[in-house]
Amino acid sequence: MDAAEFRRRGKEMVDYVADYLENLEQRPVYPDVEPGYLRSLIPTEAPTEPESYEDILKDVERVIMPGITHWHSPYFFAYYAAASSYPAMLADMLCTAIGCIGFSWAASPACTELETVMLDWLGKMLHLPEHFIAGTHGHGGGVIQGTASEATLMSLLAARCKAVRHVQASNPEKSEGVILSELVAYTSEQAHSSVERAALIGGVVMRKVPTDNNYAVVGDALKKMVEEDKAAGLVPFYFCATLGTTPSCAFDRITELGPLCNKENLWMHIDAAYAGSAFICPEFRPLLNGVEFADSFNFNPHKWLLINFDCSALWVKKRADIIGAFKMEPLYLKHENQESGLVTDYRHWQIPLGRRFRSLKMWFVFRMYGLSGMQAHIRKQVALAKEFESLARADQRFEICAEVIMGLVCFRLKGSNELNQNLLKRINQNREIHLVPCQLSGSFVLRFAICSRYTESRHIQQAWRHITQMTFELLQEPNH
Repeated sequence: MDAAEFRRRGKEMVDYVADYLENLEQRPVYPDVEPGYLRSLIPTEAPTEPESYEDILKDVERVIMPGITHWHSPYFFAYYAAASSYPAMLADMLCTAIGCIGFSWAASPACTELETVMLDWLGKMLHLPEHFIAGTHGHGGGVIQGTASEATLMSLLAARCKAVRHVQASNPEKSEGVILSELVAYTSEQAHSSVERAALIGGVVMRKVPTDNNYAVVGDALKKMVEEDKAAGLVPFYFCATLGTTPSCAFDRITELGPLCNKENLWMHIDAAYAGSAFICPEFRPLLNGVEFADSFNFNPHKWLLINFDCSALWVKKRADIIGAFKMEPLYLKHENQESGLVTDYRHWQIPLGRRFRSLKMWFVFRMYGLSGMQAHIRKQVALAKEFESLARADQRFEICAEVIMGLVCFRLKGSNELNQNLLKRINQNREIHLVPCQLSGSFVLRFAICSRYTESRHIQQAWRHITQMTFELLQEPNH
């Protein structure tokens, strides 16, 4: 493919993508395939001779599309939102064309410097404390990670390194292995599984803190566990708070937890993967109060802020804490400006060495939507969730299982877990809409998350009609 054909095919692909997105609701949201369906549709080996672009594009519809779960369908209500917008797609195209591997400032100065400024722009939209903003007199700053899972792991490993050094400073005879065996981390029993996985990778014990009736961790619950562990000779060192839990979008009480963590010398990391985007709206910003006590804060613009995956924003209060845990300086990565104090080398802020020019997506979206456009997107989706909540509350057969604060409604049929499992199975097998469940207080609960940028009120009304139809058919069966 030469430049002339690329121009032609590129325009065709833009048309294909636009047609795909404009007509998404006409496709079944969930695929009707069995595991292993794809292997029989393509050859067992790569072709020896080149094939035509036309044949490849035909195979996208024949081979790929039948096996796609359409995350941007207006009838996709599972998990949480996966953000998407045309400006972000165009920026991703440019990122791919530039093709730099921005592990250091010297590897592509614009890649590093735009990222620093975009994280400052976003931090200011959130009204983060000044110590998180790189372009100030503070000692912190922001970085793009691939996912919230990576951000949590980075924060835990940095906290572990800091804790080991702190213990060794007063107990130089203690080996690192002994200290690691004494470290204890904490998180909510409602936290995402990636938090527990970070502790597994980090080789430390993580204890789950019980939550209150709103599925939130409060200060006294954490304080009790910390005191127990200190009395047992252990070293509490890290707490991961969640703002917007995966099961029910609950919010840990960080105004209580933050001062406790500071007093007990626990690194407090805040995981706001989904809900963090909403903090650009003044009406939701109070939910972030207490962030001033945090050592690190993370959320995913690629969930709800119109920026396509991957783009997970992480801020640290003291960049020396994260750089000090991961800094490696082989000769082939050194450059003359690295000790000037004027540049950031983001390879020290992440697990991989290589990194894409992801800040281009932020730059395009922030400029083409503006703060007001992004706020309007958040508010529209919250309003759609409230619309669904009102429909569910008006039907006496259903109950709402958690407070609806943002774009998630947790609901269930009044009755047994088996009844609700059967309802969800019936809904998803029909493939008109797609939902996933969670468990709250021992109950099997259906989650209805507003996910797609294309979802409108008519899709909410249609989804509710479908759910009630599936419910009617289920309840007509003799065993119910």
